[in-house]
Amino acid sequence: MRLILTLLVTLLFLPLRAQETQEKVFMKNMQKIMQVSRLLSKLYVEDVEMTPLTESAIRAMLEQLDPHSAYLDAEEMKSVEESFNGEFSGIGVEFAILRDTVHVVNTIPGGPAAEVGVRANDRIVRIDTLGAVGLKQGEVPKYLRGKRGSKVEIAIHRPGVSEELRFSIVRDKIPLNTVDAAYMATPEIGYIKINRFGRTTFEEFRSSFAELGRPQSLILDLRGNGGGLLDQALKLAGFFLPRGAVVLSTEGRAIPPMTFRTPENGAFTEGHVAVLIDETSASASEIVAGAIQDWDRGVVIGRPSFGKGLVQRQISLGDGSAIRLTVARYHTPSGRVIQRPYKQGERREYYMDHLRRYDDRVRDSLDADTPEFTTLKYRRTVRGGGGIHPDLLIPADTAGFSPYYGQLIRRGVINEYVLGYLDHHRTHLKSRYPTLADFKAGFEPDAGMYEGIKALATRYNIEFDEGEFSHSEKLVKIRIRSLLAERLFERGSFYKIVNNSHTGAYTRAVDLLSHWETEGNPILKGEK
Repeated sequence: MRLILTLLVTLLFLPLRAQETQEKVFMKNMQKIMQVSRLLSKLYVEDVEMTPLTESAIRAMLEQLDPHSAYLDAEEMKSVEESFNGEFSGIGVEFAILRDTVHVVNTIPGGPAAEVGVRANDRIVRIDTLGAVGLKQGEVPKYLRGKRGSKVEIAIHRPGVSEELRFSIVRDKIPLNTVDAAYMATPEIGYIKINRFGRTTFEEFRSSFAELGRPQSLILDLRGNGGGLLDQALKLAGFFLPRGAVVLSTEGRAIPPMTFRTPENGAFTEGHVAVLIDETSASASEIVAGAIQDWDRGVVIGRPSFGKGLVQRQISLGDGSAIRLTVARYHTPSGRVIQRPYKQGERREYYMDHLRRYDDRVRDSLDADTPEFTTLKYRRTVRGGGGIHPDLLIPADTAGFSPYYGQLIRRGVINEYVLGYLDHHRTHLKSRYPTLADFKAGFEPDAGMYEGIKALATRYNIEFDEGEFSHSEKLVKIRIRSLLAERLFERGSFYKIVNNSHTGAYTRAVDLLSHWETEGNPILKGEK
């Protein structure tokens, strides 16, 4: 009896002793960090700026954990907050840096810059007293943005105008749209493209859906969407699901498990749905796609998603900086873990593994032993093991791609050429093609445009390859047409050109939704 009591007492005190040991280790490590900091401050041969050293130490600590825990300094946090908030105070221009010069790509209709007469293709050469030539992409917003109601003066060089133009602009709230395009793909099928999940995403989506006239079927395009705010993903998934449906659950070591359910019936619980994803669809995108797939609410089409299913809690450090610390994992309604496997501290290998998944042969071997789960309505099999596996896999689209074309895109050659082309032909193009429909039906790049791109590429030391250019000519043509449409017509014109120019996920989605009873329904019921 005494022996049993002794064992019980020992077991009761083990957690306390373990906690005590952890606290001792923590204090010992903190004392070591403080000691090194004091020694650097007092004894090092030169004066030491401790702030960057401290930030480097924090980054190094977090890099030894999972791939998504991170440190953001005050400047990074400001940019992140703006991107999520859905608006910022500025002058209302989209810009690009070409040959060290700030080019106005577009002005936001009704924004401060458009109101005073700034135009697309203007070159900003000075901001207040600062010369703008030579500024880097990330530096420009610091000077153009500012407190609402404050003034900024810019000097503009406009092609065809000899004198420098000066504008005094009062900064105002500028919306950051997360819905890139919304249009009717057919008289019955709507298309909505979301680029990320910010604070206004669901309202933008709902407004776009209403403006389309509440279509019978919908293509939800989440390709290239790296995620964002969880609450927006929950609302968007709930748009398609009935009241009480599980959208997501989380589990972690230090926080209680949580289950997120839809609070009310969604506005679109009956219409047919196709969700487009690819290798760069991550986090919030995977939550939405996973919920729609697990409830057999729609067909997921495209490529296996990224596989980011770790929950980060953002913790302010008091000086404007913050850490994002992973505290839990996401699970889809069927119980699948969204997060891809990883080893702590091996971030490079984690992202290299993601690149390998672009190769179908490698991906097939990686996915061969992934666990199987069952959907909640029709009880069909879906794959776990990280990321969302599409119901309808679209092979990697490599048709027409070449190393030469890759350089044209990465170096911004086609984009720069199009901006220069508009300098001289905007008025003519708008006159000849007054609507996007006219442009789509009538405009084709000519030989002179191709020669212009080749010449510009040569100036960037991109060696011309006749065979590779011929192989990629169709892609070059699509790129020229879509970029011109984006700058000549309404928002979303880029996607109206691109989507209808490629045979891939979008085309397959239109076909599937157009023939739902023979194409879509059998997939959801596990019959195809």
